[in-house]
Amino acid sequence: MRFVESKHIEYKRELSETLEKEVVAFLNTGEGGVIYIGIDSKTQTVWNVTDADAVQLKIKDRIKNNIAPSTLGLFDVLLGRMDDKNIIKINVASRPEKPYHIKKLGMSEKGCFIRVGSAAEPMSSRMIEEMFAGRSRNSIGLMRSPKRELSFEQLKIYYQEMGFHLNEHFAATLELLTPDGQYNYAAYLLSDKNGTSIKVARYNGKTRVDLAENNEYGYCCLVKATKQVLDKLDVANRTFTKITSKQRLQKRMMDETALREAVINAIVHNNYSYEAPPKFELFSDRMEITSTGGLPFGLNIDDFFSGISVPRNKELMRVFKDLDLVEYLGSGIPRILQKYDVSVFQFSENFTRIVFPFEEGYSEDLEHTPQVTPQVARLLTVIKREMNRDELQNALQLKDRKSFRELYIKPALAARLIEMTIPDRPNSRLQKYKLTAQGENIRQIAGGE
Repeated sequence: MRFVESKHIEYKRELSETLEKEVVAFLNTGEGGVIYIGIDSKTQTVWNVTDADAVQLKIKDRIKNNIAPSTLGLFDVLLGRMDDKNIIKINVASRPEKPYHIKKLGMSEKGCFIRVGSAAEPMSSRMIEEMFAGRSRNSIGLMRSPKRELSFEQLKIYYQEMGFHLNEHFAATLELLTPDGQYNYAAYLLSDKNGTSIKVARYNGKTRVDLAENNEYGYCCLVKATKQVLDKLDVANRTFTKITSKQRLQKRMMDETALREAVINAIVHNNYSYEAPPKFELFSDRMEITSTGGLPFGLNIDDFFSGISVPRNKELMRVFKDLDLVEYLGSGIPRILQKYDVSVFQFSENFTRIVFPFEEGYSEDLEHTPQVTPQVARLLTVIKREMNRDELQNALQLKDRKSFRELYIKPALAARLIEMTIPDRPNSRLQKYKLTAQGENIRQIAGGE
């Protein structure tokens, strides 16, 4: 029996009239679930979904328009292959804004459903009333922005880069308004100017006693701040080299994919109702990522590690998905667990923390002169003062910016042979680079003047 339905899984041979009922049931169940279209659990056979693109569009349209409250940011519709046939997978998350219901049937016993075992069952009037009374009141979608006048030029630019245009109704479309039409706290976080700042700190040693560096990224659109944090940590995630009798091995301190997923998860799922952003701390042997808020309501640890998604901030999730910062619901934790075990996660009532230990050999490698590639050696020989990107490319006679960044600048920054003049703004147009003391030593060895 390959296809067995459960509290979290539903199989459908084809798209049917019961789609909204099944989705509502998963939305009202604490852990959400997955619906597969194109699989018959009774006959244990896979049916090919014909015209799959059109079916996907129809599913998205029905879920968005036929269910209330808004489901934006709470579902994904993905095309897959099984037994050389097309199937469709619908990931459904949950959220404290229950009860969800079929619009045309209202918030009633006919319109509200919940998952019981492997079936979608009608909810009683009492259950509906209790669930409605327990709706989240600290959702950033319901909280008013502390500022009434907001601008969104940065957010519009990010959408334009993805080929989308935000018209005058974008605030309503992206759910950046409270029920009474005012900007909500999600809008505040995504606006050009706000009071939220994300800290990235580095310490000498394994404790917080000796603070070596403290950078802040924020007071701007949360998407921009996220990209700045990712850029900063990409530079801090140094590469070290070991030469064995058989080969030369290179590793980064932390797995790049897991680090990116952890950063974005911490920012998107942070409980901003406490007005405390996530923080990122680098020690000599590890990195700690701490976000405010424990496990979301209705989610236990087993559900969390299985990839079940209960977005704390569905408005942010929607925007981050639109901008390809998030691939699909529930993908982040499984990606992290491909490289690290569950022990890197720590939970408390009010905080969630991920601790990434640095790769073995990193600390020992720091004691030796870093291995320098021919490209980095060339870069060190041309730096004679603070120089910007164009000046360095001209000195090296390079035209390809991507090659310059990947083969010259990033490795030199990672080895701490050069440093930025504006480290808290990696992408600033005024950015310049200069040699560190160690870089100066290597430059002399490499033959620089």
